[in-house]
Amino acid sequence: MKRIIKSFLIFIICLDIIDNLFLDNVIEKSIKYYYKNDNYNLVVNKNTLNNKYKYNEFSKTVKNTNDFSPKNKEELLNVYYTFLNNGFNDFTYYCDITYKNCIDEIKEISEDANVFSYVNQLVHPYNSFREINSKYNKLTRRVDIEIQKKYSNEDIIKIDKKIDDIINQLNINNYDDVTDKIKVFHDYLASTNKYDKDKESGNSKYHSDTAIGTLFEGYSVCSGYSDTMAIFLNKLGLDNVKVITDKHAWNAVKLNGKWYHIDLTWDDPIVSNGSDIISHDYFLLTTHELLVKEAIEHNYDRDSYSFLTK
Repeated sequence: MKRIIKSFLIFIICLDIIDNLFLDNVIEKSIKYYYKNDNYNLVVNKNTLNNKYKYNEFSKTVKNTNDFSPKNKEELLNVYYTFLNNGFNDFTYYCDITYKNCIDEIKEISEDANVFSYVNQLVHPYNSFREINSKYNKLTRRVDIEIQKKYSNEDIIKIDKKIDDIINQLNINNYDDVTDKIKVFHDYLASTNKYDKDKESGNSKYHSDTAIGTLFEGYSVCSGYSDTMAIFLNKLGLDNVKVITDKHAWNAVKLNGKWYHIDLTWDDPIVSNGSDIISHDYFLLTTHELLVKEAIEHNYDRDSYSFLTK
């Protein structure tokens, strides 16, 4: 018996050494997780929970959460929305032990461009992502996320300064009516930009899908227009989101308790002779007015954006 116990202890010691040196303590973590019911909830860079670019939540589809041990797909989406809305750069969480198909559903939503594209529109452009990389460990149910942000810290400083300069240059803060403030900025962007026709084919030399292209290069596509407008609306302290379909993007802003649409792309049309035309056909329209005017390119998911009809 003593020999068996001694052999067992030697085995345990050797296993612990191997686990520590070569397995990143995965065995120890697994034992603690499964047998001690220790979920090891870990939020990396948790100080960003008070991120100044955090949006209020409007959607019924996803919401901010403090529970980082998802038990179903709905809670899983809430976790992703929360770390994006709070501006995390990296994030670690553990699926609840009862969520048997958690890893499979993470893979499923990771491959669904529509899900993440929608969530990306409900957060400030500075918190939005270009790419999300995930690592899974089925044994420990651990998920490590790394986010490649759409805008770097250098971009944010540069964009904020430019918009502040525009606000001062155009005396936007001297207008009492907030709709006038938005209109002045709307017209400035329309007059200083051309639609980047080469972006879709991949032959563009501009950053026209971002505020960099819109503010500094004079070329934009719908995501560049809408990002820039969203950043400006946030500077005014207005609740807003970006609205998307599979082909288009524009802004929605909340004024006096009601949502209105702004489609700057369609208010800055392409003209054959190259001249700049500024329109206000899609400026602060109600949802009903927007869909009566044009319901094909603006045929967004009503369930996801149900709050826009209020």
